[in-house]
Amino acid sequence: MNKLLWLLKWMLKAAIFFTLFAFALNNQQDTTVHFFFGNQWQAPQVLVVLTAFAAGVAVGVFGMVPWWWRQRRLASTPAPTPTWTSTTSPAPLAPAVASPATAPAYADGI
Repeated sequence: MNKLLWLLKWMLKAAIFFTLFAFALNNQQDTTVHFFFGNQWQAPQVLVVLTAFAAGVAVGVFGMVPWWWRQRRLASTPAPTPTWTSTTSPAPLAPAVASPATAPAYADGI
């Protein structure tokens, strides 16, 4: 079973590679990208598409960095533990109240 999954993964990787390779071969004509103030860049179309994809990935990663740092900081700080003494005790929990039987247990949005 493991060999079959290994073979399936490699077949999928090969299919993706050959699809992208065929895309690159079919898009070799020169493309001009016009920037501001009359600047322009001429390159093969596949290089322009690859550059736009890489720029999008970079913007996504740099946009997620603050969130990752915040989550890492929250995960590294230990959770506060309650400190009870012998004279204090936690408040008793309120009894659970059952919802009426007429309301559905879930809302499916219909």
